[in-house]
Amino acid sequence: QAAVTQQPPEMSAKVRETGDIVRITCSGLSSSYPYAGWFQQKVPGSGPVTVIYNNNQRPSGIPSRFSGSKSGSTATLTITGVQAEDEAVYYCGGEDSSSGSWVGDKETCG
Repeated sequence: QAAVTQQPPEMSAKVRETGDIVRITCSGLSSSYPYAGWFQQKVPGSGPVTVIYNNNQRPSGIPSRFSGSKSGSTATLTITGVQAEDEAVYYCGGEDSSSGSWVGDKETCG
């Protein structure tokens, strides 16, 4: 089973200032997990919203301040000019190319 972890483990107050650039990295995505996705959950218990899929693709309706990248086993979610409404739990996931299953982790922003 893949061990997927995110950094930083905690967001500092400075990072959460409106307008700052927030970067969350997700490591441990082996070659078996070629595609990374990022998911936003604003309300506990609600379904997460996809903000990035296929490493760097943004669904319709997701603001352009959200961007994604992947290099080797590490994926990065960048929020350029973070807004108050971006306060949420963010999940990263890697898709298993053979089974279609996902592994992931989460990070709180806000």
